[in-house]
This record gives sequence, structure tokens and C-alpha cells, in this order.
Amino acid sequence: MDDAQNVNLPTIAMLGAGSMGRAILSGLLAPHVHAAGIRVTNRSEARAAELSGTPGVTTYATEKKPDANRLAVDGAQLVIVAVKPAMVRDLLAEIVDSLAPGTIVVSVAAGVTTATMESLLPDTISVVRAMPNTPAVVGKAVTGISAGSHTEEDDLALVRTLFETVGEVVEVPESQLDALSTISGSGPAYVFLLIEALTQAAVEKGFTPEQAATLVNGTFLGASELLVSSDEDPAELRRRVTSPNGTTERAIAVLADADLPALFTRATDAALARARELAAG
Repeated sequence: MDDAQNVNLPTIAMLGAGSMGRAILSGLLAPHVHAAGIRVTNRSEARAAELSGTPGVTTYATEKKPDANRLAVDGAQLVIVAVKPAMVRDLLAEIVDSLAPGTIVVSVAAGVTTATMESLLPDTISVVRAMPNTPAVVGKAVTGISAGSHTEEDDLALVRTLFETVGEVVEVPESQLDALSTISGSGPAYVFLLIEALTQAAVEKGFTPEQAATLVNGTFLGASELLVSSDEDPAELRRRVTSPNGTTERAIAVLADADLPALFTRATDAALARARELAAG
């Protein structure tokens, strides 16, 4: 890999290493990514031990070192807050005195606004919200990022570089971030639900679960790859599969009767309402 493809990042502290935190960490540990240092905290010593010995990573467990979070952020230029939303306020209050001026605090906690975080931090701290999705584990995430009121362009560019290690990045105003989360954030669950349903339909038609998984998983993967590699939009690709008076047309008619656009609007509206409830506490 040539130098143009290499990514250089400053010292990073990741507070919380659950599923999303570890997905982001997987991108930071890619061969072409070079961080000055990565410090990771967990509540559990056992969980911290899972990362022990990972090159370039220092792990801390709060159950063994009560000041682990403060140790991790000391001197870090990027601080990733990857704890549950209800824990964010207490965590920021805990680390605020250990943050150097100019530190960038990036939260992946759903529903916690930049205004809330800025109210707990000095004006010298830059705050960014990020909403990655679970395909980050395989480097195929879509991450939305939104700047806080004290965030400079260089700060946001650094956060973009961070999340580009695990996929694509979309910059949006914070007013759109919760809506984005209902599409790309929750979206993998919608896809998996569709795969579950079509797999069950295949089993009901006499295929073994293994055969059904091959048929359905391969079809979703192939269709996705076709969409990515094609210059056509999904509607045109669908039309090409749907021969007039054919079997696919008959199936599509049944799905059209279900009014999938309206169904997805209702589903994403429900997710957005919940995001706003979380933001309101």
C-alpha cells in the first residue's frame, strides 16, 4: 500500500469498548492506519484483558483502576465516547479536568446532543457527534457526523478521517442526525429482517435451512454488489429483473399491495420518535 493510502492519526482514547467501540477499533488496527497510540477503557477487567497484547493498544479496566478513564484521556487528542447514552453525562464530568484544550470529543451515543455535551465541557473542547452502523466490523460502515458549536473545520476533517477507516462518512447538520440514524443506523436490522423473512419463505418451499441461507444470503450480496458496481438506480435494476407478465412481476405486485414505502416511513418515524425521547432524557 503506497503512502497516499496510509492514514495517520493522533493519540486516541476510546472510553467504552462494546460492540460499536470494538468495530471502530477494528478499523484503527488496519495495517494502513497508524495512530500515535490507542487507549481503551472497559468496566470489566476480563473485557480489558481481551485486548491485552494488541499492538499499539493500552487497555484499562475501571474495576481495577478507578481513574482509568482519566488516565486514558490524558494527552489524547481524540476521545471517543462509546458508552451507553445514560452514562455520558457522568463520564464527561469524570474526565473534564483531564482533557487538554483543543481535545476533540467524539460521541457515538445515540440521542445525546452536542449542546448537552458542550454544557459539561469547556469551550476549548471540540465536540462532534457520530452515528456509525454495525457494518463497521467489516469496514463497510456508513457514518453520519455532525459538528458542535466549537468545532473547527480541521477538527471535523480529523473525525472524518477516523471514521473513514471503517467505511463511508456523511456530514450532516445535527438536526438531521437522528433521522440519519433511522436509515443507516437502524438500516442493517431492516435488511436482516428481510433476509430472515425470505429465508423462512424458502424453507417453507422445501429447501433446507442451509440451502435457504445460500439462496437468500447470496442473492442479497449479489444484488448489493450489482447496485454498487452499476450506474443505474435501484428502480431501473428492479425493472430489468421484472419481465412483463412474468413470475417476478406477480411477486412484485403482492409486495406493492403492502405499500412498502409507507411501511418504511412509519418504521423510520417510530425510530425517530424514540431518538427524540432519548435526547429529551
